[in-house]
Amino acid sequence: METKMLRWTAGVTRLDRVRNDTIRQRFGVVPIADKLREARLRWYGHVLRANDDTVCKIGLNLEVPGKRPRGRPKQRWLDTLHLDLKIAGVHPDQAFDREKWRHHTRRADPATKRDKRY
Repeated sequence: METKMLRWTAGVTRLDRVRNDTIRQRFGVVPIADKLREARLRWYGHVLRANDDTVCKIGLNLEVPGKRPRGRPKQRWLDTLHLDLKIAGVHPDQAFDREKWRHHTRRADPATKRDKRY
């Protein structure tokens, strides 16, 4: 949907055979996967800095008893998060230094540089 709106704004159709990357670059928009990665890492930083007795911290470390179903394991949030940490090149211990964490995790959206809240 996002790319469709960008194409409509640019006046480009699929028949013009212009790549989505080219259109995103023209408007200065990053892929939505990068924005989602940034949001996950931002939330993970909040959870890591939270007290140990908060619901979010307890839920993060929750172990569910019982056997997993047969077949391929479903992708878990922590597995996705570890991949995001590897892509961003950041270690969870850096979350306690907020400035460093922001510097490493806020790469995707150029609007975060413009709309500073701190």
